[in-house]
Amino acid sequence: MSILKKINAFRRIATQGLTKNIGNSQKNQKVDWTQKVEIKRVLISRPNHRLGNLLLITPLVQDVIATFPDCKIDLFVKGGLAPIVFEKYTNIDTVIELPKKPFKNLVEYFKVWIRIKKQKYDIVINVDKNSSSGRLSAQFADAKYKFFGALDKDISLNHPDYKHIAKYPVYEFRNFLTTLGFPENKNTVPPLDLKLSLAEHAEGQKIVQELVKNDKETICIFTYATDDKCYSETWWEECYERLKTEYQEYNIIEVLPVENISQIGFKATTFYSKDIREIASVIANTKLFIGADSGIMHLASSALTPTIGLFSRENQNIYAPYGTNSSAVNTNTSSTQELINVINSILLKPNYSAESKL
Repeated sequence: MSILKKINAFRRIATQGLTKNIGNSQKNQKVDWTQKVEIKRVLISRPNHRLGNLLLITPLVQDVIATFPDCKIDLFVKGGLAPIVFEKYTNIDTVIELPKKPFKNLVEYFKVWIRIKKQKYDIVINVDKNSSSGRLSAQFADAKYKFFGALDKDISLNHPDYKHIAKYPVYEFRNFLTTLGFPENKNTVPPLDLKLSLAEHAEGQKIVQELVKNDKETICIFTYATDDKCYSETWWEECYERLKTEYQEYNIIEVLPVENISQIGFKATTFYSKDIREIASVIANTKLFIGADSGIMHLASSALTPTIGLFSRENQNIYAPYGTNSSAVNTNTSSTQELINVINSILLKPNYSAESKL
C-alpha cells in the first residue's frame, strides 16, 4: 500500500471515529408547533464524485421537490459531474463541490466548508448515513432542521426494498418529515432520472440512426466495469454471440467506456462519447440496455430505458436497476438461458417513447 493510500485509510478511520456520534440526538430536535414549518431552502449532502452515486440521489431530489415545489436546493458533492447530472433540475440553485483531492487543494477545501456555513437553510439532508463528510456537513450547516441519516431501524421492516441505496434515503427522509408534522408519504419512490429534454432525445435518435442505418429496434450493451465487476472477454463474447443468434431482428450497439475498451473486441457497432448526457440520449433511443453494475448502468436507468443489470457480487439488492421494466440478474446463480428469458420478458413489454420519458 502506498503512503498516500495509507494516509487516506487513516483519514477515513479517524473521521469515522470523530463523526460516528454526530446526529444521535436528532430525534430530540425541537419543533415549535405554534409555527408552520416552511421549507424554502434545502441542502442535500452527498460528498462523492462517482457518476453512479450522483445519479442514485436523483430519486431523493425529486421527492424533495415534489414535497416542496418552490424550494431552492443546494447540493454538497465532490468533483464536477453534479452540474451535468442535475442540469435540467430547475430547483437546483447551487452546486457546492469539494475538491476530489483535498490534500492537494486545502485552500479550496476549506473555502467549501465556509460557504456551507454562510448560507442559512431550512433543512439539511445527509444522504449517506455512513458518510463521515456528509454527517459533518449536516452538523456544520446553519439549518433549522437537520437530517443525519437513519432515524428508526423499524423503517426497514415496512419496506422490502429498503436496502436499495437510492430508496432508503427517501424512506428515511419521509419518516423524518412526519416528525415535523407532515403527513405520511406512501407514494412510490421515483426512478433515477437525468431529465433528458426532447432536444436531447431527438439528438440521440439521430445518432442511433446514423449508427444502425435501418428501422429495426436496437439493443444496447456495455461490456466494461471496474474491478471484479468487469466480466471476462470470454463471458462477454459468448453472451454477444447468443444475443446475435436470438435477436437477429434487432440491432446491437455497444456503448464504450471512457477507457475505450471493448470486452468483445469491438465486434458490434460502437458508440463512444465523453458527454454523459449524450450517452444517455443514445441509450434512451434503444429498446433495452444490458450491462454490469456500473455508473453507465445507472445512467441507462436515468435515461428511463429498460435496464438489465448484471451482478457478480452479492449486492444487487443495493444497486439493482428498478422501474421502467428493469431487472437485475445474478450471474453466479443464473444461466445464459435465464438471462435470455429475462430479456424476452422485457422486450415483450411496451417501450417508452421520448415524450413519455419527459
